[in-house]
Formats: sequence, C-alpha cells, structure tokens
Amino acid sequence: MKTITALIIATFAAVALSGCNTISGIGKDVQKVGQVVTSAGGK
Repeated sequence: MKTITALIIATFAAVALSGCNTISGIGKDVQKVGQVVTSAGGK
C-alpha cells in the first residue's frame, strides 16, 4: 500500500511540475494518473 501511495504522490507532483496550461492538458494528465494507479493496483 505504501508503494501505491508513493506512486500516486510522485505522479501528482510530476503533473503539478509539468505546468498544464489548458483544461485539455489537465484532462490528459489526470487520465495518465488513472492508468498508473490502475496498473499499480494489478501488481
């Protein structure tokens, strides 16, 4: 569980640092976070 939490925090930090400039960009980043969380949950 700690690994998944760390992965989620790291992903959100990467999203925040990437500086999304548009709503479309934010949507794509949120989708990527969902994919990471889904794939991490399957391990």
